[in-house]
Amino acid sequence: MHAEIGRHEQGGAVDVSPREPVPEGGLDVTPRAWLPESPRSGKRTALYLQDDCLQHRFIRSKDTSGIVERPERLRAVKVGLSAAIAHAGVFSAKYIALGKNDAEGSTTGKIPSTEADTLAAALGRMKIGQAQDQQLWPSSVTFYRTAAKVDLLGHPAVKYVHGDVDGDVYLENLTAWARDSQDNIAKKGLEIPDGIPPLDLYLCPTSIDAIQGAIGAVCQAVDNVLTSDTHSPSEGGGRGCERAFVAIRPPGHHCGEDTPGGFCFVNNVVIGAAHAHLKHNIKRVVVLDIDLHHGNGTQSLVWQINEETYLKSLESEGSQINPPPTQDGLQIYYGSLHDILSYPCEDGKPHMVQAASTSIHGSHGQHVENIHLQQYDSSEHFWGVLYPKYLNLIHRARDFLDRTGGPGDDALVFISCGFDACEHEYPSMSRHGRRVPASFYHRFTRDTCSLADQYARGRLVSVLEGGYSDKALVSGAMAHVCGLVELEGEERDWVDEEWWNTENISKLEKVIKTRKALRPSLPSPPEDWLSRTVEILATLDPKPTSSSASSRSSRVPSTIRTLRERKKDPRDGGSTTASGRVDTPSVIEGSSEGCSPAPESGTEQDSSTQRAASVTSASSGKKLPRVILHVRPPAT
Repeated sequence: MHAEIGRHEQGGAVDVSPREPVPEGGLDVTPRAWLPESPRSGKRTALYLQDDCLQHRFIRSKDTSGIVERPERLRAVKVGLSAAIAHAGVFSAKYIALGKNDAEGSTTGKIPSTEADTLAAALGRMKIGQAQDQQLWPSSVTFYRTAAKVDLLGHPAVKYVHGDVDGDVYLENLTAWARDSQDNIAKKGLEIPDGIPPLDLYLCPTSIDAIQGAIGAVCQAVDNVLTSDTHSPSEGGGRGCERAFVAIRPPGHHCGEDTPGGFCFVNNVVIGAAHAHLKHNIKRVVVLDIDLHHGNGTQSLVWQINEETYLKSLESEGSQINPPPTQDGLQIYYGSLHDILSYPCEDGKPHMVQAASTSIHGSHGQHVENIHLQQYDSSEHFWGVLYPKYLNLIHRARDFLDRTGGPGDDALVFISCGFDACEHEYPSMSRHGRRVPASFYHRFTRDTCSLADQYARGRLVSVLEGGYSDKALVSGAMAHVCGLVELEGEERDWVDEEWWNTENISKLEKVIKTRKALRPSLPSPPEDWLSRTVEILATLDPKPTSSSASSRSSRVPSTIRTLRERKKDPRDGGSTTASGRVDTPSVIEGSSEGCSPAPESGTEQDSSTQRAASVTSASSGKKLPRVILHVRPPAT
């Protein structure tokens, strides 16, 4: 059982079914700032929230002023999501109003004025007998507050990524560190064991709930995206989606197989890729990492997975006795856009800098592209000179997919979506001036959607990584979701990139400012998008967390990694999902409809009672070599 937040059968844009097939053919790799647009097919977008993520807290001391990875940053992301969907709702309302005028013989051909539309929208939402939030956003968007979580020690994909053939040593240790965190702080003032950087990482007794919930949300999004065609309203199958954004914490892209670092304890995206492989037979995955910091953990895991697949293919080709495996191994392309001067490379350690500068395509079965962020001095410089270079991340992904079979049902695209490269990030976090305009998160997302449309049937899962200042998170999340969302019948220019300029972000901050009573403040905003944002936020965040002092950590210490050699990894399939449920007045519940299959064995039921809705979910995972610029010989 699960419930959708604001399920819409009336109002908003109308979804088209059946969907148009994705045409074959690749992207034009001619250098330019934009990729070609793909035919519109009414893509649905699902936005996932997991309240258990708020349970990962810093308890070492009461002074949290130096802690940038904090629960409150998820609320800033919710504000950005709410604003993006509010704008989509305003635009959809105008589109519907224009359509009605045309149907009634209007010859004006003009979109209603702002004042008139604001009044009409307000009156429309007052219709008796209609749920309040049904009119707030278009029907192509669905919010889920999921209770999905996985068993960290039993989930196949988690074990695939972070397990060990001799026993899940790291996963067992991680569970024990969290369980004993309070006792260890009382005894020795520190809950993190020796050898792991204590300023990068922290734990509390409920951190495992947050980690398991984060993985569960990612795996549920994967299930939804990869089974979207099987959902049929007439059969009670739920509302499928082709695109998903998962707002979770802690992040994951710095974590290798057994080497946590940079706020990360498990690698959410690689687990999601492994889950897609083990449960849905996905064989080719694209991971585009746009965090300010290089995803050293993800690249190491990707290299490890590709190496094993490559060696198996060599063994199969050279064997006259053993038949080829029944299921081909997983191949992953990893592309990262990052600041080479920031963590984990800021100390200039050769193996870190080399890994973050690697470019290899096909040799030894590896598919990796790293591009370094550069400073820009004007909008024209960024979009005319730098952005075409950054798009090589997508062009290389296209080459990978072409080399490995072209468009197909076995492909899936991920975005490791960090907002800490945003122009609005704390100066202390982005000290080297390697930033991007907030609009980058809109345009790059649209271009990634084009890649997914042409090669992966439109299937794309974006997972939150970094981003720490409220302004960076609000503007980045708003721009990113506007890039994911399609409004049926409208072209891509439904988005106005001025929506996330400094003036509008300031307006938004004033309107959603939290009072002592922890309720959003609404001083009768004159603009419909602001009032809609507050209404949507009240639905997504019925009990906002209190704001702590803004954190401005100036530096994230680099980590020291001592990595074990990769051992044989069992490739057992299957996955597990779970759901929980609590009713609140602001939620429109689905029956047994949902994106994920029924719960399977090995999954835990969430017992939290402070949740607006729930869904099913699962997760996935694997390991990390050092700087991998070569392939080890096969184990004998």
